[in-house]
Amino acid sequence: MNDFSINDNDFLRQFEVEINGKLAKVEYALQERKIFLTKIIIPENTDDNFKEEFLVSIFELIKDRKLRMMPTSSEIKVFLKKNREYMDLLPVGVRL
Repeated sequence: MNDFSINDNDFLRQFEVEINGKLAKVEYALQERKIFLTKIIIPENTDDNFKEEFLVSIFELIKDRKLRMMPTSSEIKVFLKKNREYMDLLPVGVRL
């Protein structure tokens, strides 16, 4: 699927990966067992499928860490609505 490795930069509170010499990132805030995905930044001129692969990889990391996810970024909310298989990562009772 993807050929990149996501770095969890907990100091800057962001998931990041270098693509074409630039940094793609998803900023987050961690509270208790919930991770709030607050912002996504994708460099221009990246492959159309990169954003999807990047977000799916982050969702898988979140699932592996047994966290609940709260997307506050509208861009991530839209992606999640289109990829409903990750809705189980939302806290109980939360709907988009």
